[in-house]
Formats: sequence, structure tokens, C-alpha cells
Amino acid sequence: MLEFVDTHCHIQSADENWHEDDFVREKWLKAGKTSPVPLIQAATEAGVTRLVAVGNTLADSQKAIELATNNPKVWASIGLHPHEAAKYIGDEAKLAEFAALASRPKVVAIGECGLDYFYEHSPKEAQLEMLHFQLKLAQEHNLPLVFHVREAFDDFWPVFEQYPGLKGVLHSFTDTAANMERAITHGLYIGVNGIATFAKNESQIEVYRTIPLTSLVLETDAPFLTPTPYRGTICEPSHVAVTANFLSKLRQESLEELAEATTYNAVQLFNLR
Repeated sequence: MLEFVDTHCHIQSADENWHEDDFVREKWLKAGKTSPVPLIQAATEAGVTRLVAVGNTLADSQKAIELATNNPKVWASIGLHPHEAAKYIGDEAKLAEFAALASRPKVVAIGECGLDYFYEHSPKEAQLEMLHFQLKLAQEHNLPLVFHVREAFDDFWPVFEQYPGLKGVLHSFTDTAANMERAITHGLYIGVNGIATFAKNESQIEVYRTIPLTSLVLETDAPFLTPTPYRGTICEPSHVAVTANFLSKLRQESLEELAEATTYNAVQLFNLR
């Protein structure tokens, strides 16, 4: 059986017993998904045998660790999303509590962190400060990073390049070939999800076609970005296999080759052993 890794999902929020005010949780519950357990089981049946649950806030990161601790197929990435950056500026207690999570068992990365100038839910200055904070934390603990960068690479690269030697992945990559190549030069991986299956821009499709197999990892961003032909339903980790099948045809690679390479890349990047 082919083996896949979902390097980016938010299944920790699919929990009717968790009462944190969280819009991701509400999306899961609206779709009738009240526990991560059936999602993990469905993923396993589709060949998705390892999952990285990615946190966006302090509470969400704690929830991801809890899920990973209780499930051998799940690992956790702790992050303060750029949308949330302003909430943490100046709150030394919360930042210290977040930083302490980096040494917890099964924490394999820092992120989702980065810059988002498309929405700019937090001011740019706050986003940049939180990016520096998380880059330093990753450096201190020798952890890779999960980056969210949207319409902000001009500011992202000068910050990232101040921290040589860091590893990571550009999650949900939809940017230019030039930024893809720059990322690979720095040893970063490129995360591809269901967007690839419904992308219309030819230059974007060409990027998906030409990402070196040695730099490619698969993800879902579940519950978001459901791939074709399941548009209109909730995205689940099992959909990694759908995206993989699409990419194998687009790139004219066997599904076996793509599965083996992307699984190897994910295991190496996040130390999923």
C-alpha cells in the first residue's frame, strides 16, 4: 500500500468537547466532524499514515500537542499565526508559556508562522515581531518551521536570511517560480495541497509541475482547501491521496514514486519516527 504524510492539518480543532472560541473548530463541527479520531482512521485507510497537527495560537498549539501525545500517528507543530500576532505583542507571560511548549514530546516544528499581507489582520510590525520571535525559538530548539507567507516575500526573505541554517516548509505554496527557487536554494521544502487541483493560473500550475521531487511535501490544510472533485465538502487528511494522484499525472511521475519521495521528505524534515 502506498504511504503518504499530511504535513499540515488542523484536526486537533475537530473536538466538540473543546470549548475554545475557535473558528476552525466551528467549521469542523458545522460539517459534523466532532472528533479527530474518525479523521485519523479515514486517513489511515487512504494510506495517510502520519499527520502533523499545526497550531495557530497558544491554546490551539496546546491542543495539537495533546492530540499528538495521545495518538501515535500524529505529531504537533506549535505556532502563532500572523493573523494572531497582535494578540501576543507585549504579553510576556503568554509568550513564555508558548516558548515552553517547544520542548514538549512530539513537538516537531514551530509554526504556522510568517507574514500575511493579503488580509493583514495584524499590523505588519506585529507580524514581523512574532516572526522573529518564532525564528529564534526554532533556532534555540533546532526545530524546522512551518511558514505561512502570503503576498509578503519581499519582507519575508530579509528576515529569514538573518537566521542561517534553519529548515522548514513554505506551506500552501501558490507563489512564483522565482520564490520557489529561492526557497529551495535555502533548503526549504514546498508544501502543496488541494489548491493545485483547482488552480487556473498557468504559471502557478507550471510551478507545481516543476518543484523538484526532492523538495516537495504534501499537505491538506484540513479543514480548508478541499481538492477537486470534493469541492463543497470539508477537507480531511485523507485527501492527501487525491492531491498526490493529481500531481502524479500533472508531473508525469508514477504515484509510487511521488508517494515514496514526499513521505521520505516529510519524515526527514519533521523527524517523524
